[in-house]
Parts: sequence; C-alpha cells; structure tokens
Amino acid sequence: MAESATGSAFDVVFRAHRLIGPHGETSGSVGIRDGRIAAVEPLDAALDAAEVVDLAEDEVLLPGLVDTHVHVNDPGRTEWEGFETATRAAAEGGITTLVDMPLNSLPPTIDAAALELKRETARPKVHVDVGFWGGAVHGNLGELRELHEAGVFGFKCFLLHSGVDEFPPLDPAELDEALQLLARHDAMMIVHAEDSDAIEHAPTAHGEDYGGFLSSRPRGAENVAIAQVIELARRTGARVHILHLSSSDALPMIASARADGVKITVETCPHYLSFTSEEIPDGGTQFKCCPPIREARNRELLWKGLVDGIIDCVVSDHSPCTPELKRFDSGDFGVAWGGVSSLQLGLSAVWTQARVRGRGLAEVVDWMSRKPAEVAGMRRKGAIAVGHDADLCVFAPDDAFVVDVGKLRHRNPVSPYHGRPLSGVVRGTWLRGRRIVGPDVETTGPHGRLLNRGEA
Repeated sequence: MAESATGSAFDVVFRAHRLIGPHGETSGSVGIRDGRIAAVEPLDAALDAAEVVDLAEDEVLLPGLVDTHVHVNDPGRTEWEGFETATRAAAEGGITTLVDMPLNSLPPTIDAAALELKRETARPKVHVDVGFWGGAVHGNLGELRELHEAGVFGFKCFLLHSGVDEFPPLDPAELDEALQLLARHDAMMIVHAEDSDAIEHAPTAHGEDYGGFLSSRPRGAENVAIAQVIELARRTGARVHILHLSSSDALPMIASARADGVKITVETCPHYLSFTSEEIPDGGTQFKCCPPIREARNRELLWKGLVDGIIDCVVSDHSPCTPELKRFDSGDFGVAWGGVSSLQLGLSAVWTQARVRGRGLAEVVDWMSRKPAEVAGMRRKGAIAVGHDADLCVFAPDDAFVVDVGKLRHRNPVSPYHGRPLSGVVRGTWLRGRRIVGPDVETTGPHGRLLNRGEA
C-alpha cells in the first residue's frame, strides 16, 4: 500500500463500533488519504495512520450531512445571516455541505455577475463546502444558460410573490418556457409550490392567532401548484424538485406522477416533522414559515410519506432574519417575516422524532445525507464509501440537550426550537479529513470550498 506524505499509509483512521455505511449500520475502520476515503475495512483491520480517532462506545460515525436548502443572505442582507455564521452553525450540526438559495441576498443570484459576486463574498468565509442555486425569475430566462454553464446546481422559482420584490415569480407560461429550456440542458428546476391565485383568495393573515395565518396559506394552494408543476414536467420532460413540502394531500399525486415517469423529487423539513399547528402559541412568530406548519395528522402523514419513499429527503430551509423582523413586539403573523432558523439543529430534531416512531439512525442519515446529495447530483458526498470526500460526523444518539438559542452559531438568536429537549449530540465534524468541530479548531480558520455542479 502506498504511503501518504506523513509516512503512514493513511493520514487519519477512524475506528467505530457503530458506523452508518451505504448499506446500513455496521462497525468498521475508515482510512483517509488526501481528503478522500481510501479504505473501509473491518474494525480490527490493521490500518496504519498518522492519527487514529477511536470513537467512544456511545458514538456513531456518520457521513457529513448535505443540506441543499439554506438561505445565507450574503451579500446584501448579512445582518440576517452571513457565510461565516451560517457555515459555522452548519458544521456544529454535522453538516459538511450546503447549497445556498438565490434569494434574500442582494443582488439575488439571477445572472452570472451576481453569482460571481456571491462566490467572491463566500470564498474566504466558508467553514463547510458550499454550492449555489441560480434563480429563475420573471425576465431572466435569457440568463439561465450562462448560469448553468457557470456551475449552479439548478434553478429556483416561485409561483407567487417570494417575499422580496427583487425575486419575482414566474407565471405559468414562463414556467413552461423555463422548463423547456432546462430540459434541453438536463438542468433541474426547484419550485416553491404555492399557487398565487389560491393565496389571493384565502383569508388575509393578521394578528396573534396562528390559526388565522394557517388559513391564509391553505394546503389547497400547495396542491394546485404541485399539480401544475407535475403536468408541465410531464409535458416538457424537465427535472423538477418540490421544495419544503408541507401538505400531505399532495403525496398521492406525487407518487402517481413518479410511477408515470415524471422526473420529480420532493423534500420536506425538520419543522414540518417536529411541530404541529395545535401547539403554536399566540404570537409565536418564530414558528412562521411558508408554506406553514400544519396539523398533527398532517405531520404523521408526512412521516409516512418519508418512510414510504415518496418524500426523498429532509433539509433545513434555514431562512433567518433579524429579531425585529419577526415582530415579537406585536406577535402579528400577518407582518412578521416567514422563515424558520434551524440550521444547526436538523439532525437532532429529526432523530428525536424518528426514534419515537421506531425509525433507525441509518434512515435518518439516508434522508439527510445520501438523498440530498443524490438530488443535487453530488457524486462524492453523502456516504462513507471509498472515493468519497472524507466528510464525517461523530454523533452520540443517546445523549440529549435542551436548545438554547444563545448558544447556536447562526447570526441571530431566534428559533422555534428554543427550550425544546432534543436527542442526539454532534461531538465532532470533519471536512475532507480535517476536524472542523471539536477542541482547538477555533483558530484554524475556514477550510470549506466552493462547489460547482458536476465537480462534487
């Protein structure tokens, strides 16, 4: 076996009594060389390394998580969130790769110049690997090919007002045209699927009552929009991805479309799997997001859709803002910013809910690591397998903690998880074989890389 620059066969070897591999839980030794996984062998294999990491009996070695739905908002709205704070929070939560959304930053990522500015902003700040989505908005369809060639992972669109004027929605004719264009390049459209007409005819949200806000974003708005996306994807042959699914009503039509050969994938988020509308207090605007958190029965049907494989993956939709924009002064759901801050907490939040439903840690890893990587087209992320990047997380599933927003690493101390007990603690995170969470890593500086589609 060839030696590394250290004189040992491997730079680092991990030895774990519990390890989540591509085929489920096992034990093993993992050899790292030059930032990649070079060997996965039995636990007692004699692997020589410059450094050996022996996991404790209560720890499990996981592949680093992949979060393909993060609003970093940098540049332009860095007071909401920035690359330094977002990627540090991600690393603390076991996430080693994220893909940044094209809106809420200024300018939005809707042309090649904006993409380059975002990359320049991010490059010196990222603690994990970061890729970028492009935006498909009214008036920019001529920019999509150049953005695609510049390496974005796909394109995000809205079918109603996005919440910020600089990222306007596509009307049905524009969505059809965009999907035809993307189909020719085998590019993917990721869709915020709520129908603008249905929302316009729903009651207007106002005041502290969460029920009023819930009525203002009915599940029918999601269902109609998803049906429209399915039919356009069927007609054009384009790849489409439904973002942050909250309406369980849509699951049968998604399953039917997939059986018919429509190229559709679907995500949901930890907050839809964790919270219920019945428990949200008056004025609890930290819970406001669009589409909204729905009823307890809906939550259980989303879990069934996830277990049945209709929902492909679970990602954060971390959409932060300043505390002032959450309007805690009035508790008015009609004017508060909609978005859940949870980037650091996703693994523990999902594991907390999964274990009480009898689901295993290997399933959680599949939903939060392998499948998001697969949806985004990342070939070297999301698994402990030879040839993959050595992105790893040490997780203690039987440990627990109570969430304190003051201790979270994202920029603003706002989260609906505050005060909530969660199971599972991330004790260490490694990016390409380098420890980025744990003792003595504060001074080592950011080591993340910027990713292009097809290169990760």
